[in-house]
Amino acid sequence: MTDSKTLAYINMYAVLGTLENLCELDENARALLTNKKLISIGFDVKGGPAATIMFKNGYCRMEDGCRSDCTIKLPFSSCEKFNGLIDGTVTPIPSKGLLHIGFLLKSFVPLTDLLSKYMRPDPADLEDERFFNISTSLMFYTITVALSQIGNNDEIGRFSADHIVDGDIKMSIAGGPAATIRVRNHRMITVKKAPEKYRAIMEFGGMKLARDLFDGKVNAVACIGAGTIKMGGMISMIDNVNRILDRVGLYLA
Repeated sequence: MTDSKTLAYINMYAVLGTLENLCELDENARALLTNKKLISIGFDVKGGPAATIMFKNGYCRMEDGCRSDCTIKLPFSSCEKFNGLIDGTVTPIPSKGLLHIGFLLKSFVPLTDLLSKYMRPDPADLEDERFFNISTSLMFYTITVALSQIGNNDEIGRFSADHIVDGDIKMSIAGGPAATIRVRNHRMITVKKAPEKYRAIMEFGGMKLARDLFDGKVNAVACIGAGTIKMGGMISMIDNVNRILDRVGLYLA
């Protein structure tokens, strides 16, 4: 079972939030953002998340909360409506910034389409090493952020988060991206870089292994037994994170 509120938080921070990484990794994404002056889109979901994405000169950054000075504001009357934006069934109407509708149509929508191409790739595209590495890295960031959103909002996820002690957990792909799962008072936040210090670590043995795990082609328990997934430190933290990870696939399917 999944719930629409948790999915809205995942869609906001784990899906749209990955646009930051897309612009860092892909020059085609940067080419879509030719605006030299800052343009920001504020997303405000009633009963759910709110965030602002700021775009400038080829890059973008997300911050929590819908800024009052955002260039374009997209309000949503419910979590279900916002989720509809992500799955393509809802077309939002800006409450602010109608003069900048061209940016939405010519820059933002193509950017999200490019993200979808990486997140739900054609198998033939994955044969290209560069595409494969970018796609796998973006999936990693999306999954690690989704993990924290599920730990904070999903009923089953919160139960596992309640059993995680305070501290930083390092999650990484050997030779690839890394992230920090930071736990404070059983609340979780994902920082998209490796921690300086950590209490526990989970590292996938390489990009191909990580991809096979994300695609469900290999069994995580078997990989741990084979030593291709490295775990260390306070194992109870990893155990509970793995329980939350089991929920990620349900929401991102």
